[in-house]
Amino acid sequence: MTLKEICQVIECEVITGEDMLDHDYEEVCGADLMSDVLAFAAPGGILLTGLRNVQSVITSHVAEVRAIVYVRGKTPDEEAVKLAGQKGIPLLSCPLSMFEACGRLYEKGMKSGSQIGGK
Repeated sequence: MTLKEICQVIECEVITGEDMLDHDYEEVCGADLMSDVLAFAAPGGILLTGLRNVQSVITSHVAEVRAIVYVRGKTPDEEAVKLAGQKGIPLLSCPLSMFEACGRLYEKGMKSGSQIGGK
């Protein structure tokens, strides 16, 4: 599913990375604990999170997450937007809860981006 399609499904506003809306993604991971992202997120996927500071971008870069969606209508702080631009990580904001956003994406065929138990 392209980032543009994902935006339509979960009603996103693009904050940065408009030039990457045609990129395809297959996996999504929802987490507010960045230690969980580092431990379990599949590389190349999308992160749904409510953590809006620069740590979400740093962690995503290290974990090789390729886009971040801030849920519950949250938007990232200035430092996060700046770093995401430097790292080429699109940032989006979604008005939905993490539960509903993940559910809608799952319903549309997105796979779990969490590698629990080595799966």
